[in-house]
Amino acid sequence: MKEKQVLVAVIDGQGGGIGRALVERTRQTYPGVHIRALGTNSQATAAMLRAGADDGATGENAVVFNAPRAQVLLGPVAVLSANALLGEVSPAMARAVGESPAVKILLPSQRCGIRLAIGPAQPMQVYLDEAMRLLGEVLEDLAEGGCSDRS
Repeated sequence: MKEKQVLVAVIDGQGGGIGRALVERTRQTYPGVHIRALGTNSQATAAMLRAGADDGATGENAVVFNAPRAQVLLGPVAVLSANALLGEVSPAMARAVGESPAVKILLPSQRCGIRLAIGPAQPMQVYLDEAMRLLGEVLEDLAEGGCSDRS
């Protein structure tokens, strides 16, 4: 019997730059996971697919349908906030991400109006490195049959 592959969903909007970077880093660091690109618009989805996502879907229904099916969600912290990314994150999308049982690894951004008490702002590369470290912990827990949340 084939082992179930871990589904990592990457959610992004606007031009898909953060999502593209997350897909590239995830593909390089953890080549065995299935990466699903979930774009709030077709440009973001296309950027993530070009970066190496296995498959992708676009729009509100895609996020609402897929968020609860993933074991891990990666993206900017703005995906938790209704009307974020210049209105691209609908209330239904934000709710689906927030209510998903998936482990959420979200990157801070100075552009989304949400400030995290994590110390001084860092270059995006630092956050990408930390996201990959956290993803490794989650994948290890999932492989061991654990709950995938170390908190």
